[in-house]
Amino acid sequence: QVHLVESGGDSVQAGGSLKVSCAVSTYYSRLCMGWFRQAPGKEREGVASIPTGGGGTDYADSVKGRFTIAQDNAQNTVYLQMNSLKPEDTARYYCAAAPSASCRLNTNFGYWGQGTQVTVSS
Repeated sequence: QVHLVESGGDSVQAGGSLKVSCAVSTYYSRLCMGWFRQAPGKEREGVASIPTGGGGTDYADSVKGRFTIAQDNAQNTVYLQMNSLKPEDTARYYCAAAPSASCRLNTNFGYWGQGTQVTVSS
């Protein structure tokens, strides 16, 4: 089992920064962790992924160079640092996990958090 709790969502001005967190509770020693987002009326979009056991990250083209996914294994937390935010980044951001050795945005994520709202105003 994997339990995920997101936090840190807020309302910010365009050009600003925000860091959202995902607290992870699990008995798995390694996971593929991902951040996804969904705006009203739009499909869910993969944002970034990272393997907790080490390895490369994966980013959506829309956030490359602006967002950074990172992990703190000691704290069992995965972060998404978001810089140069744009109004089109407004969405509910979800943390997801998969007990998978392969870790990309198209990994089959079976565990999801409840999400945290990020609103970017122009």
